[in-house]
This record gives sequence, structure tokens and C-alpha cells, in this order.
Amino acid sequence: MEKRRQALRTPRAAGLAGIVFALLLAAAIVLIRLAMPGRPGDESSEWLTDSSRRRTVQTALNLIPFAGIFFLWFMGAVRARIGKAEDQFLATVFLGSGLIFVATLFGAAAAAGSLLVMAGSSGPGSGPAPGSFGQHFTYSLLTTYSMRMAAVFTFSTSSIGHRLGVLPPWLAALGGLVTLVLLLMSGSIAWSELAFPLWALVVSIHILVAGSRARPTPSVPS
Repeated sequence: MEKRRQALRTPRAAGLAGIVFALLLAAAIVLIRLAMPGRPGDESSEWLTDSSRRRTVQTALNLIPFAGIFFLWFMGAVRARIGKAEDQFLATVFLGSGLIFVATLFGAAAAAGSLLVMAGSSGPGSGPAPGSFGQHFTYSLLTTYSMRMAAVFTFSTSSIGHRLGVLPPWLAALGGLVTLVLLLMSGSIAWSELAFPLWALVVSIHILVAGSRARPTPSVPS
């Protein structure tokens, strides 16, 4: 009975955690894109001297730790749903890419947070070099390394879900498309990194809805 209850709770946990993660990460990406220049190097330090932009970046940085926490919860719930039927190779790629994604995401947030501290302590007259380097570093972690790991995570999740019948073919195909976008376009096309939280949102809603439909109705004793 306890295992049966756990099986019923897992889709709901995965769906809710994935939805919260997707919304938090999308909000953080939008805030950072709006506050910081799209191309590092073009007026790269202007946002450091604008108090409203700094507050926007700080708000985004406050969201990222919670996004990472819910992402880890989402990963754990998805693995629990897959169970012992998972492919060991894909499961290793799934777990490794997810953990590296969170690490690089936190690294990008730490780099941006360091820029905010430097701007507050040294003032606008300290020169653009530290701000330019820090912004390049932040964007490299966020749009290159973090999104590449997100692409690997998307591909492995879609492959595992399609093989086990957890994800329908159209959703697996969507995962393949998002993988290509994150691999080939992230870092060169602005806002393309939003494809990952949008994919996570769609997958989470599907898991939540599918879990609710599969919930058995209690039998009425005759």
C-alpha cells in the first residue's frame, strides 16, 4: 500500500517541482536579459552604474538558488518515476548533466553577484575592465556551459521518457528540437536559452496531467 501511494505521489511531485523550476528560471533569465546588455562588450559596464538595473539583476540572482533547488527535486522525482527500468548509460548522462547544469547556473549567479558587490564598493569610476570581464564570464557560464548541459539533460530525459513510454512521441521530438536549439543557438541568439525552461514547463505539465489521469479510482465494496 505504501509503495502504491508513493507511485501516486511521484508524478505530482515531479510535475509541481518542474513547473516551479521552469517559472523561476524563466523569470531569472528574462530579468538578466533585460538588465544586462545582450552582447557583452557593448556598453558592458553601463548596467553597473544604473541602480534600477542592479536591483533587477539582484532580483534575478535571488531567484536562481530556488530554481536550482526545485530542479534537483524535479530530477529526483523523475528518477523515482522511472524506477529500476532506467537505462544505466542514459541515467548516468541524465544525472551528470543535471548536476553540472545546476553547478554552472550557480557559478553564473556567483559571478554576477560579485560584479554587484564590486560596483557597490568601488563605484563607477573604477574602470570598465572588471565589469567587462565579469560580464563575459557570467554570460559564458549561463549561455554556453550551462545551456549545453541543459541540452544534454533534455536529450537524455527525452530519450529515457520515450523508451519507457513516459513521454509521448511528440514530446520526445520537442525535446530533440530544444536540444538542437540549446546546442547550436544558445550564446549566439538572444533569448534562445528560454527554450529550456519552456520545455521543462511542458514536460512537467504533461507528467502532472498524465499522473492525474492514471490515478486509480477507489473501489466501492459491494
